[in-house]
Amino acid sequence: MTRHVVRARRAFVDGGFRPAAVVVDGGRFEAVLPVDAPVPGAAETLVPDDAVLLPGLVDSHVHVNEPGRTEWEGFASATAAAAAGGVTTIVDMPLNSLPPTTTAEALALKQSAAAPQVRVDVGFWGGAVPENLGALAPLHDAGVFGFKCFLAPSGVPEFGHLDGAGLDAATAEVAVLGSRLIVHAEDPDLLAAPGALGRGYDAFLRSRPPASESTAIGAVVAAARRTGARVHVLHLSDAASLPLIRAAKADGVDLTVETCPHYLTLTAEEIPDGAAEFKCCPPIRGTANQDLLWQGLLDGTIDAVVTDHSPSTVELKRSGDGDFGLAWGGVSGLQVGLSAVWTEARTRGVPLEALVPLFTTGPAAVAGLTGVGAIEPGTAAHLAVFAPDDEFVVDAATLLHRNPVSAYDHRTLAGRVHRTWLHGETVFDLAAGGVVGEPQGRLLAARTAATGPAATGSATTAGAAR
Repeated sequence: MTRHVVRARRAFVDGGFRPAAVVVDGGRFEAVLPVDAPVPGAAETLVPDDAVLLPGLVDSHVHVNEPGRTEWEGFASATAAAAAGGVTTIVDMPLNSLPPTTTAEALALKQSAAAPQVRVDVGFWGGAVPENLGALAPLHDAGVFGFKCFLAPSGVPEFGHLDGAGLDAATAEVAVLGSRLIVHAEDPDLLAAPGALGRGYDAFLRSRPPASESTAIGAVVAAARRTGARVHVLHLSDAASLPLIRAAKADGVDLTVETCPHYLTLTAEEIPDGAAEFKCCPPIRGTANQDLLWQGLLDGTIDAVVTDHSPSTVELKRSGDGDFGLAWGGVSGLQVGLSAVWTEARTRGVPLEALVPLFTTGPAAVAGLTGVGAIEPGTAAHLAVFAPDDEFVVDAATLLHRNPVSAYDHRTLAGRVHRTWLHGETVFDLAAGGVVGEPQGRLLAARTAATGPAATGSATTAGAAR
């Protein structure tokens, strides 16, 4: 790896933008110097004045689906899309691959499939399902960053959801392991029965009311209080749950919360009949709800913005001829997440520096990843050049994830990633036509200690792609 320096008039360092010369050597940041400081013998890259230099983004909520449902999404396509979006670290969800990541053996299969293909670094969540409760330790020891569970049906039969007793058992078990439980929080008793709903979005919205989230989040908070477990609420869409979350955090509950670009940028009022590309669970809600989510984002109640990139085939998305009850749910946004949120932020007068931690150190903290998400000496040299004023029209057919379906199709977005470095090497260059070179991503594992959980959560390399 060649020693080099990246000079930028606006580099995101120590929580704000300032001029800097970022020196990279051996795949790590060596130093952050004044922008004009000499660096003898180093190759040089100059970031244009109309762009900013960001730490590589972290996305702790990505469904890759390989092996088993690679036709939905695979490691090659997902990590190419990530690199194009400035995302240099992802953490893969334990479903919808076959088998799901609920055993150490299944994790090994997924790692084997991923290793030769990944263009960014990839870690893995394990799954907590009724069948493996009481036996999560082998997955923990194998290096998963925590355990995902559903409190309502997941949509796939091989990944069952937990009832109240199961939630209590899972939180108690992860507390002993020193791990974390990440929760799809919807109360099944408040959801409509599965089946056709019609092409109108309003019926789908009514089928998953806000109370289904708030009731489930209340149960998660209560379980965390009883056990002392670290818990995380996935893809918050219900802003009415924010006071409950604030109160729990104020009381010392070890709780983090994420939301997603689609909840911050899309609204129920704009979704056309039959437009199943907008279907996700929990659902995209109304404008007033979105305004409150932005408040929760800016006041620190929400810890991270992640994509919940959850693709499927075109046929599954279009099944039922646009019936929102029959179409597969999930939004594909890995490549355009930052652009979408920045576009909305500009209209609200929110500065870019307020967003960057939510896409970097925030998701890293959710997963327990260290050494990523910031431009600091000694950490992994992941970088992205982002041009905030570069507008483009999204064309789903040209996005790099596997299937040409996107809720952002035909939308004009502001801000585009022009270049991405992984461990100091270019992996995406817009001017050069896109992804660059052979896959060089690494597989990550949470470092665990045989003597107990104290060391859990630091990222270590489980294997290299090449």
